[in-house]
Amino acid sequence: MYFKLTYPPSQTRIHTFLFFLTLLFTTGIAFAQTTGTLKGTVKTSDGKPAEFVSILVKETNQGTSVNQTGHYTIKNIKPGTYTVIASFIGLNTESKQVTIVSGKTEVLDLTLTENEKQLDEVYVKLYKANKFLKKETNDIAKLPLKNLENPQVYSVVTSGLMQEQSITNFNDAYKNIPGAGVPLVYNNGRSSLLSRGFTTENLVRNGISGFDYNSVDPANIEKIEAIKGPSGTLFSSTLTSFGGLFNRVTKKPFDTFKGEVSYSAGGFDLNRLTADINTPLNADKTALFRVNTAIHSEHSFQDQGFTRSIFFAPSFSYKMNDRLDIQLDAEISDYDATSAYRFAPFVGATSKVHSITDLGIPYKLSFINNSLDYNSQQFDLFGVINYKLSDHWKSQTAFARTFSTTKGYVTQLTGVTDTTLKQSLQKEDFPYYGTDVQENVIGDIKVVGLRNRVVIGIDVYNQKSNRDYATATMPAINFQHPGVAYNTYNVDKVNAMLATATYTYYQTNQTIYAAYASDVINFTDQLSAMASLRLDRIDNKGTYTPSANTTIGNFGQTALSPKFGLVYQVIKDQISLFGNYMNGFSNVAGTDINGTTFKPQYANQWESGVKLDIWDHKISSTISYYDISVTNTIRPNPANAAFNIQDGTQLSKGVEAELIANPITGLNIIAGYAYNNSVYTAGDPTIVGLRPAVSGPDKMANLWMSYQFMDGKAKGLGFGIGGNHGSRSYQTNTTTAVFTIPAYTLIDAAAFYDQPKYRFSLKADNLTNQQYWSFRLAPQNPARVTASMSIKF
Repeated sequence: MYFKLTYPPSQTRIHTFLFFLTLLFTTGIAFAQTTGTLKGTVKTSDGKPAEFVSILVKETNQGTSVNQTGHYTIKNIKPGTYTVIASFIGLNTESKQVTIVSGKTEVLDLTLTENEKQLDEVYVKLYKANKFLKKETNDIAKLPLKNLENPQVYSVVTSGLMQEQSITNFNDAYKNIPGAGVPLVYNNGRSSLLSRGFTTENLVRNGISGFDYNSVDPANIEKIEAIKGPSGTLFSSTLTSFGGLFNRVTKKPFDTFKGEVSYSAGGFDLNRLTADINTPLNADKTALFRVNTAIHSEHSFQDQGFTRSIFFAPSFSYKMNDRLDIQLDAEISDYDATSAYRFAPFVGATSKVHSITDLGIPYKLSFINNSLDYNSQQFDLFGVINYKLSDHWKSQTAFARTFSTTKGYVTQLTGVTDTTLKQSLQKEDFPYYGTDVQENVIGDIKVVGLRNRVVIGIDVYNQKSNRDYATATMPAINFQHPGVAYNTYNVDKVNAMLATATYTYYQTNQTIYAAYASDVINFTDQLSAMASLRLDRIDNKGTYTPSANTTIGNFGQTALSPKFGLVYQVIKDQISLFGNYMNGFSNVAGTDINGTTFKPQYANQWESGVKLDIWDHKISSTISYYDISVTNTIRPNPANAAFNIQDGTQLSKGVEAELIANPITGLNIIAGYAYNNSVYTAGDPTIVGLRPAVSGPDKMANLWMSYQFMDGKAKGLGFGIGGNHGSRSYQTNTTTAVFTIPAYTLIDAAAFYDQPKYRFSLKADNLTNQQYWSFRLAPQNPARVTASMSIKF
């Protein structure tokens, strides 16, 4: 007996194939429509993602674990009503009923609170995760990308790390960022740091402009994101440098009542009181309110100098419905202080001193007077409107309205010879006004079967300022032996000089219009590519002087900035290889001797490296090599010093490495290393082939290690130790003049006792009493001990 296999005619074969294809397709649809999906987020009572919580559908025994960002998904659940249970050691188990409908996705968000009977067991959470690893963010790509999916390099400093290090000054948090260096502190307390050899200011807040010429109080900071490399494609050129940008992320309200009040006291008469209070405003917890506030006072370690400030930051969120929510917040401060130390040494042809350590200027003399202070005010408003357009598209509208001003005396020191200096100042009223409106449409869609995560945005940014000032300069004094003349630099003496001085008043106004788009395409689950493009148009009205009815420096300029990236996850969600090409730009005012308008200055970066997130998140690391080429820099025209020419180029390349580790229970490590080789490759003959002085040390390293007992009688007790190192750098570096700043090595240590209802800590900074300076030759703090106490409720 046998069977003979025969083939139907061609048309019959087609019909048969279509029949089976239809049967397969409809069966798949039928199966999909007979089950549903459950997804959501789980948070702890402080509003943070509850990592590694277990989610169980009781009746079907289907379950999963919450990921590092607090999200979970359970698929293929049959229709019906079920009990969903969320549990974790040390937290109260939460259970809710949910109804699953065929072919639909049900969203169930949960919040877990501490178990009052086992409050101290909440520390068991630290067994499971690296507590300083908070890399996930939506700000950097303006898309919800995981760190391993993002071809850009960035570092994050969390509020938990800042608390462990008893941070009372915003700038001290940057000790944990590879290559940031010693902060440059300006008048108003504002600051900048280094990023890949370029000076980078703190002007970005929650992904948009936070432009403020004021100090930033750390009381309202949830984390700091240091985004590396020229980032002009997704951020305004006025807010970034060619080395990157710093984005401060503020604290947000959450749906549980919680509060903390802290007091810190330390050397140099430090007194600091902070409060963080959060509460829902209605029964269904759709309206939430949070306020962070700080009162701060301290004196300089030098003979004169002080800082006194009051800071208030309320925030409000309201979820109108499942599609629409709004967030509003403000930052308000009043800041009274003396000017930051600033010294420009004498580097003339007759100078025989080429280092700050050889100059002999007293480390603890300020050469100012406390009567020569200024007042700085800040009043900033921010808002975000999130609207869900569909299951795949959402709209995000953000705005910022900022005001900051300085009124009073700002001072500086200028070297006249190797042993003398002049004290000078400006009495000024200098307000800044900023407005930023940004609209982003964000999508997660499939195109020809490939996943595309897309952001399309427009950004309009305006910045204005008015400045009214007069200048006074004192006679030169011997800074090594100042004598009686040291005390004549005071408000009475200066006001007598200013009585006959001429005041200058001018106004500035510039607007930047931008449109951008970025697309992350997943070719597979492990291979993705990013392509981005930005178009900028700047309209700079220039500097207008009403007394002369003249305007100078006005110009219009257009710039195009692309960005490309490629990521391959060698091991999904654990190891990725990445490469990127990134572009940044800076608008340049003026024309050359022929009247030709200058082009924008461009920086182009090529970078490649590896990212790790392994061993159940216990090891996270990024290692990369970058090459940044800057073109179109301007310099004085050697044939006519009244004009500039645009022919300069600069190269900045190097290696960066970061490690965030939790190798054993209770032990956490953060380490970083940055090597930067910057050099002028074309331009002014006096600097070609040399390292730019503003690039800082070429080698920098940072380390922080802490250990906390997780059980036993010592549970909650912890210790930390760390340090920072920077190699020798320059204040001036040309073929005709060199002035150096020595290498430095700092060691810090901390001890703390952290319990659910209170916390005590003791921090010692600069244990070895190292003398070191910033690029502006400002002496930095010697050894200081700070004690802190917090009450939680």
